[in-house]
Amino acid sequence: MKHFENQNLATRQGQYRHRRVLSAGLLVLAAAVLSACGEKAEKKSGQALASVNGEEITVLQLNEELARVNPQMAQQEAARKQLLEALIDRQLLQSEAAKEKIDRDPKVVQAIERAKATIVAQAYLQKRVGTVARPTKAEVQAYYNQNPQFFSNRKQFDMRELVLTTTDVTDEVKRVIDGAKSLEEVAAWLDEHKVKYGRAQLSRSTTELPPELSARLQAMPKGQLFIIREGARSMLISINEIKDAPVTLEQASGQIEQFLFNKKNKEAAEAAVKQLRSTAKIEYMNQPAAGAAPATAATPAATADKTAAPEDVTARGVAGLK
Repeated sequence: MKHFENQNLATRQGQYRHRRVLSAGLLVLAAAVLSACGEKAEKKSGQALASVNGEEITVLQLNEELARVNPQMAQQEAARKQLLEALIDRQLLQSEAAKEKIDRDPKVVQAIERAKATIVAQAYLQKRVGTVARPTKAEVQAYYNQNPQFFSNRKQFDMRELVLTTTDVTDEVKRVIDGAKSLEEVAAWLDEHKVKYGRAQLSRSTTELPPELSARLQAMPKGQLFIIREGARSMLISINEIKDAPVTLEQASGQIEQFLFNKKNKEAAEAAVKQLRSTAKIEYMNQPAAGAAPATAATPAATADKTAAPEDVTARGVAGLK
């Protein structure tokens, strides 16, 4: 039996598809925080689209939100309706917050200052970095060729799993798993000893899993049992089948191009910050004494969350190809 700590098999499919909708919601919420500073709002300009207890929602406001979300042409009408409703919700929340003087709460003031600083810093970076060139076809082709595990040699893992609470994975259960020849043998023992568990089937590809985990799964014989722990739950998994699932350059080009474009932007931003740090006078004060434990030590759970972060998916290449 193999034991993998803090690996995340949670599906990441759909993250890319929902990113813009999520971004819309986050931007509206962020704007709501900044707008709730309690200062009397300036008179809004532009044609009114709605009135919320006397406060107008204007075309200008909606267009600003649309520009940030930048929906595809076919989705613009739906996005307009969704964003208008979000703006109405924001206005309702902002008005109620003002009545209760929530904008004067020290925690809210601190959050507003943090959001403001982040937005200003991002605006500066955008101005400093400028327009990054889109990846060329040659660059897209090179990335495709250099990462066959994501594309031409892509594998699909069909697996079955038993999901248990981690506290139920006792030493006795581990011994049963170590001695079992199949998932069903373990399930029968759990039934006999009234240990609760759930069943599931899952399918993941090498584009969705961390490279190290993909390599280890490919090296396992069919039917081998292994455990993945994710905080309070543990999954006992058996590989049912490993299939070839190649993706052509034509199918992958769009996502590769976007990934490389994002990577270029990130590298340009990091270079700009590095240059600023090289010329700045930075002094660290009130540091903990040598040998003292850090105030917030990294926890295994935090490590697991980091493993599951979308950034990790992006760093590995292109996820979600089917």
